[in-house]
Amino acid sequence: MFFRNSLSLFPIILLATALTSIVNVEGHRLSARQNKVDASERLLQGNAQWAASTKKDNTTFFQTSAKGQDPKVLWYGCADSREPESVITNSIPGDIFVHRNIANQVPPEDANSVSVLEYAIKHLKVEHVIIAGHTNCGGANASLSAALAGSSASQTLSDEPSAGALNKWLEPLTEFALSQKSQLSAKSNSDALTVLVEENVKKQVENVSNSEAIQAAWQAETNGTGRAVRVHGWVYDLSTGLIRDLNVTRGPN
Repeated sequence: MFFRNSLSLFPIILLATALTSIVNVEGHRLSARQNKVDASERLLQGNAQWAASTKKDNTTFFQTSAKGQDPKVLWYGCADSREPESVITNSIPGDIFVHRNIANQVPPEDANSVSVLEYAIKHLKVEHVIIAGHTNCGGANASLSAALAGSSASQTLSDEPSAGALNKWLEPLTEFALSQKSQLSAKSNSDALTVLVEENVKKQVENVSNSEAIQAAWQAETNGTGRAVRVHGWVYDLSTGLIRDLNVTRGPN
């Protein structure tokens, strides 16, 4: 009798188990969706707190900010989330004009990064252009790995299409790494990455210095008709939070 009753309950047990599984799966999906929303909601909440705190400390800050910007610095940094220029330099909105991309590159043929330079020099009248790389740069590491493996510069990331945006963007850096291969291959991977990060910063300092906008600014400075503009190369150390000046500052001389 007990056996027959157990058999009659078996479909119900199976159904209950299936429903529980569905609920658990949907619960995980809902939780994942909530986590995604929570990340963006936290930003909005943080913004509200920051705006209120800033206004409390300086009642006219936002009124003044809305009237216009007058930054003295143009910052070319990496898009890495761990290198937020305003935070690591203890600056406030309005201090720094910013352009960030993967591996802090300023290719002469890239209209995006060059237009930022032209606007900063010609219209905002900035006095300093800073190229800021950082330790353990993922973009530099990808180019280093490709160069040491003898890969084509157009195929830095083997799992990405050669004509894709990522490989196109990293191609100049990989070409540069290939040109430094003999020096890089003689070092450990960590030391080689440090060298490439620094040399990449120096290369971008050179690119900026050779640009039409900077050359014109330096010519005006030499003629006594323009302000002083300097180009700097820095590296931010993720492990210490400190910025190191590579002492490659360029001017008209």
